[in-house]
Amino acid sequence: MAKKKASSRTWPQKAYKNLDFLNSPGARHLRILSEFIEPRQRFRKYNIKDTIVFFGSARTNPKNRYYKDAMKLAEKLTKWSLGLTGSQRRFVIASGGGGGIMEAANRGAKKAGGKSVGLNISIPEEQEPNLYQSKELSFIFHYFFVRKFWFVYLAKALVLFPGGFGTLDEMFEILTLVQTKTLRKNVPIVIYGSDYWKKLIDFDLFIKENMIDKKDMKLFSFFDDVDSAFNFLKAELTKHYLK
Repeated sequence: MAKKKASSRTWPQKAYKNLDFLNSPGARHLRILSEFIEPRQRFRKYNIKDTIVFFGSARTNPKNRYYKDAMKLAEKLTKWSLGLTGSQRRFVIASGGGGGIMEAANRGAKKAGGKSVGLNISIPEEQEPNLYQSKELSFIFHYFFVRKFWFVYLAKALVLFPGGFGTLDEMFEILTLVQTKTLRKNVPIVIYGSDYWKKLIDFDLFIKENMIDKKDMKLFSFFDDVDSAFNFLKAELTKHYLK
């Protein structure tokens, strides 16, 4: 039997394999969609539905008390979550995936024997992913707004440790979502380190100048020790999501 002669025809490249196209301005919307869809698929695969998000400075040194407190709080929350019985919910620690407070949060979760999420970002001064986030739940984003979406979408509680521009950006965006009731779920917000935050932001001036309502101060709670913050979050999460 005669062998079939090999075709010398050149086949065009499929669009979804064309890297020049996928990295071009014309495919930006596809790249944005990818950063929505691929994480969603992974979260579903590993049954991640509820997160406790830690924000704070990437510059915080491991010897700093805020680093130690963030690590301890993440550890206590993870141990509590892993010990829940009669519930399908597991509250998983999530951070921005970098150093400082982010590292402390992931480190505390790992110390407790739990998984944790790292939502990293690609920026000119590269943020190196910390070693404590779960490998299968470590992400790298190009678009800040998609990364912010994933911070908030699964969040059932937020913890804000002292930080700089990035932490302030995340803090005020979330407070705006809660204040305007755009974020309709119950999300307890812990602001940790009252001395730092009250020196940095004159909350009383907001009220005095009628920039916010006095009741807006109830959108968040200040804490200065791990046990009080833990007990508050445990009570709020139990009330809103476990009963």
